[in-house]
Amino acid sequence: MYAKEVVVSNASGLHARPAADLVKFCTQFPCKLTLTGGRAPVDAKSIFAMMSAAIKPGTTLTVTGDGEREEEAVEAVCQYIATLED
Repeated sequence: MYAKEVVVSNASGLHARPAADLVKFCTQFPCKLTLTGGRAPVDAKSIFAMMSAAIKPGTTLTVTGDGEREEEAVEAVCQYIATLED
């Protein structure tokens, strides 16, 4: 298991389009990816989980990977979230 924190810096947070793009990005990795930030952990590969999380701008997320290529996946997802645009 590997984890790292990242701050959601875009002005809209993870609303519909960015959440869908992030889910699509996460599905390329074979490991389980989880985001935690305030509420219960959510599956980063599930659009329903991502939308229900209502992740707002400025939220500090912990990205956790568990399984094959977990470190690579977590680093890539953190970089993706850090550079999200509206």
